[in-house]
Amino acid sequence: MRTVRAATEIPDAPDGPISIGALLDDVAVRLAGPDVPPARAEARDLIAWLLDRPKFWPSAHRDELLGPEMQERVRAAAERRAAGMPMQYAVQRAAFRHLTLTVDERVLIPRPETEVLVELVLAAQRGGSGRVVDVGTGSGAIALALASEGGFEEVHAVDISADALAVAEANLAALPPEKRARLHFHLGSLLEPVGQLRFDTVVSNPPYISRAEQALVPAVVRDWEPHLALFADDDGMAVIRALVPQAAAVLVPGGLLALEVDSQRADLAAAAVRTDGRFTDIETRLDLTGRPRIVVARRQER
Repeated sequence: MRTVRAATEIPDAPDGPISIGALLDDVAVRLAGPDVPPARAEARDLIAWLLDRPKFWPSAHRDELLGPEMQERVRAAAERRAAGMPMQYAVQRAAFRHLTLTVDERVLIPRPETEVLVELVLAAQRGGSGRVVDVGTGSGAIALALASEGGFEEVHAVDISADALAVAEANLAALPPEKRARLHFHLGSLLEPVGQLRFDTVVSNPPYISRAEQALVPAVVRDWEPHLALFADDDGMAVIRALVPQAAAVLVPGGLLALEVDSQRADLAAAAVRTDGRFTDIETRLDLTGRPRIVVARRQER
């Protein structure tokens, strides 16, 4: 259950423009509470996100004025953050590699570990070529980054959630117009919607947390992010074990499979790939903290 702190007494918002400094003070009061990190830094970051400015820009431009519309956006985001909502959901924006994406409670918040997954795919495919599919695309972060940075002729994005897919499609606006035509979105389970196609790369950040571990997940994740994208049956392995044979069926000879998993299940995921019998060069790669988090393999030559 989400915990909402008691409301703090806050001065009424003015009708006209106010300075960024005054708004910083106002938002810091709104954010003050035990469930929110140091309020002034949070206020600065929140305003910077909504103004699309660097992190410390609001502090260096305290005398600049903001109109009522932006004030209202800032205050509304501050109230969401004060209720415990993750910052990215509160401002409805998240950074991922070179992109700024729209996010809300319909999709997972993109993580730095997933940026490593994208980097690995680009390096393994020499910047990207042919056709790639992102399974369980969520916000579209992986697919959009590959379309933006890689040389793939086609990038396909699949999700079982129509709500998540709507977010991903809206994030197409983050790409330059000339790169948007590379993206193709599909609603459905795993690779079923694109089973008639053949791919050079299958990449996925699937749900992999066991339902038995739900209580151990930090509340800021468990209480806000979509459970469909977090938890899986079969001790967290159900989606991975279903995806591996489907990936083998659609990958071209020598094609790349790249899966982000948690460190507890990296060996199990690699074993699932090995057990399929159609993959070679199976490896487990480390994330930014040195934990085994990414499983890669190549489709055997026929």
